Amino acid sequence: MSFETSNIERKVLSILKVLSASPQAQGARVIARALKDTGIDLTERAVRYHLQMTDGKGLTRLVGRRDGRVITDLGQKELNKALVNDKVGFAFSRIESLAFQTNFNYGNHTGTIPVNISMFPKSNFPKALKIIKKVTKAGLCVSDLVAVINEGEAVGNITVPEGKTALATVCSIAVNGALLKAGVPIDSKFGGILQIRNHQPLRFTELINYSGSSLDPSEIFLRAKMTTVGQVVETGNGEILANFREIPAICRPLAEEISDKLKSAGIGGMFVIGNVSEPVCEISVELNRVGIILIGGLNPVAAAHEAGIESENYAMSALMDYQKLVKLEQLS
Repeated sequence: MSFETSNIERKVLSILKVLSASPQAQGARVIARALKDTGIDLTERAVRYHLQMTDGKGLTRLVGRRDGRVITDLGQKELNKALVNDKVGFAFSRIESLAFQTNFNYGNHTGTIPVNISMFPKSNFPKALKIIKKVTKAGLCVSDLVAVINEGEAVGNITVPEGKTALATVCSIAVNGALLKAGVPIDSKFGGILQIRNHQPLRFTELINYSGSSLDPSEIFLRAKMTTVGQVVETGNGEILANFREIPAICRPLAEEISDKLKSAGIGGMFVIGNVSEPVCEISVELNRVGIILIGGLNPVAAAHEAGIESENYAMSALMDYQKLVKLEQLS
């Protein structure tokens, strides 16, 4: 089954997205409100009409007049396949959107910063946390500031389901946001696998351009088990998640200044800042530009994944108040 990419079908797919993001059944009123937040203005009555259509196609199921609808397995499959062209470049637009919305003030340590959300089975969370602490202590992360989200609690559009515990880790887009607020134009090129040799960055062995991807590259590499973060911690050799950016050469001193200020707030991320027009880790840089390698925020979670602890990861998924984050070492 497939949909034509018409205006009506886009509205139907938007309704399916709302249902897919919710762990509970939703009624027409709640769905209409959620759609309005994304710029789609449908009345409650119109939503009911579209839901009757999706019920008939087996994409949604009525749970009860008061409880509303849930998305079916068929509906989820259709949602995953539909409008694939619209999803190309989604990672790039998500980076720009989150960077613009980030309002963290590294002077007084207030405001919001972008985070990744990783969900673990509750029983495995203590074991995962032990590994994550080890990787964070080794510096293979953006920040040692985290937040624990328990079942039933929500961050952005993500609600933690029953039996799960989630960990919010600082995303490297925090650096994008800080540079943007300081007036530094930053071009997000790609996410990739960075080879480390003798504790030093050597070269990128794999990369995915943001402009051609519908998913965050870190999620893809993590699912494919292409990292050896734990090995890097132990031996100084292996592969980690990293991201590549470019800025105008004239902005290099300001970028270094911002990096220092972010570090004072417990946020790192700038792994390498290259020289003007010179390649960085075998990646060529345009004339009068400077290459920057940002360390991947999901590296600590990748190490847990390597140890056999499965997780559901949502990279660059939400904004969180800086004041709600705590030092990882404070968690038991």
